[in-house]
Amino acid sequence: MANPHMELDPKYDNYDYPTTAPTPQSGHPGYTTKEQDAAVFQLRSMLEQAGYKDRLDTHTMLRFLRARKFNVELSKTMFVDAEKWRAGFGGGLDKLVPTFEYPEKSQMFKYYPQYYHKTDKDGRPVYIEELGNIDLGAMRKITTDERMLQNLVVEYEKMADPRLPACSRKAGHLLETSCSILDLKGVGLSKAPSVYGYLQQASGVSQNYYPERLGKMYLINAPWGFSTVFSVVKKFLDPVTVAKIHVLGGSYQKELLAQVPKENLPKHLGGDCSCKGGCQLSDVGPWQDPQWSKPPAWAKKDNSIPATEGHISDGIPSGSASGPANGHAVPQQQPLGQTAPAGH
Repeated sequence: MANPHMELDPKYDNYDYPTTAPTPQSGHPGYTTKEQDAAVFQLRSMLEQAGYKDRLDTHTMLRFLRARKFNVELSKTMFVDAEKWRAGFGGGLDKLVPTFEYPEKSQMFKYYPQYYHKTDKDGRPVYIEELGNIDLGAMRKITTDERMLQNLVVEYEKMADPRLPACSRKAGHLLETSCSILDLKGVGLSKAPSVYGYLQQASGVSQNYYPERLGKMYLINAPWGFSTVFSVVKKFLDPVTVAKIHVLGGSYQKELLAQVPKENLPKHLGGDCSCKGGCQLSDVGPWQDPQWSKPPAWAKKDNSIPATEGHISDGIPSGSASGPANGHAVPQQQPLGQTAPAGH
């Protein structure tokens, strides 16, 4: 959908949803300066010259540029690292997403529910994680760390498409971020080291490979002492990211319900929603409504090669090294969540 505030690239910007951000913010679609537009053109041209052909649309270019304060060279490095990781992950992420199945999901949710559920007041998808029952030993009896990680990455991809486009169509303006709720109820001192270590490790994938995807994050039922831990962690985060994170104790409902409509929040978190079969497994939202949802772009591609085969070089330009970029290898020994701030 074209609009008067954003110059679309005819080769890459094949959007079928609104393309302008809802509020004026520098560097966001519809509110860029001539210098920022030039940075988009420069970044795209450099990547084309390096042999890249996918994910060069204006929205993606702007997200990587914002994550690196519009430093084109740093943005290029970040993009290239992300593409190398995508090519090596699960035999090639572009082939994994359309073919991945996770039948053990309901069993895993007994220990670690992670799910999208409706939208917040701004129309963004709400993502919920409940960490109180995490038991890695029990979880590893059900599935493998590799499959846990693959499931989480596939969900990242599905947030980008079809969830966010469907939410954008319903809202009538571009939505690029989610509202995350992280429930720490039951995370006592015995679980704290592993859970907090897990959260810190989880930041790698989201921060390095999915920049600018966090709208707001609410850490609810935060145990005593968590604020002290977070005060240390936030020193390593960008101030823009820190401003989006709200650490709340057991009396979180008022602040959370100011952002998430009560009818959209599951009952056990203080809302009114009680989906048939349970909110955790419902995946209800605009992305399930035929009025707003359309087939994702990844479903339209030829993905006939099984995702289990090792097509490590897929997506990497000739002459580039394959595999995860130096310093950004994804640790396989422990599953990663979507709990960490996803960019700024």
